[in-house]
Amino acid sequence: MSHWGSAKARRVLAALLRKGWRIKRETGGSHRVLSHSSFPDFVFAFHDGEEIGPRMLARIAKHTGLEPTDV
Repeated sequence: MSHWGSAKARRVLAALLRKGWRIKRETGGSHRVLSHSSFPDFVFAFHDGEEIGPRMLARIAKHTGLEPTDV
């Protein structure tokens, strides 16, 4: 079973920004390219009010170093 619950995209993005990620580029829609010195760039493609489920949060964590306690 996953340790992840679900969370709104704006909370996940805020948690990533607190962990040292920064917005490198942003489109007019939902796509944001995030950069971090220790990881390759990551495309965060969610609208702020969108609910992100446990499986997708686990995938995001795999690429960004995010942990369940961060969200």
